[in-house]
Amino acid sequence: MKKHSKRRFSKSIWIAILLFLLVVLSFPKWISNFYPQPQHDLIFQLAGEHNVDPYLVFAIIRAESKFETAAQSPVGARGLMQIMPETAAWIASQQGIAGFKPEQLHDPELNISFGCWYLNNLNQEFEGRLPIVLAAYNAGRGTVKEWIVKDQWDGSPRELDKIPFDETREYVKSVLKNYEAYQAIYSE
Repeated sequence: MKKHSKRRFSKSIWIAILLFLLVVLSFPKWISNFYPQPQHDLIFQLAGEHNVDPYLVFAIIRAESKFETAAQSPVGARGLMQIMPETAAWIASQQGIAGFKPEQLHDPELNISFGCWYLNNLNQEFEGRLPIVLAAYNAGRGTVKEWIVKDQWDGSPRELDKIPFDETREYVKSVLKNYEAYQAIYSE
């Protein structure tokens, strides 16, 4: 190898090493742009009140509404955590909240509170089995129970591809990926 080629090669290696170090050292800063924490204090407060991991709440909101408080799905789910009005009315009745109106689901505090309460409720029912909890959050608890009873899906993370609904399958995978990222970036 010629002296000039060796110098150029050596210089390229040093540049690559410096770029690698720059990316590694700034990792939490730039990656957090893809996994933001809007409503941070509110989510931590309400997740704590309902015994839910706040990073799971961020993961769900990222998948459901991309942090848009005015989000509304084609089937009618509303707000940050995309709660169906019927589910919200049931949650309100369970919590003794009178006069609930579906428009209130666009209020971040109410939406996150209802979403955290519902996650806790599903978590208790499904004994903390996160893939099942997430599938039930998306497709409904009755639907997921039916899948399990009929042996369509065993509820395990290794069998996610057996979730019968495409939308729910992709949703569960997305939230689990988001959750893993939030934990890696933000947990101490």
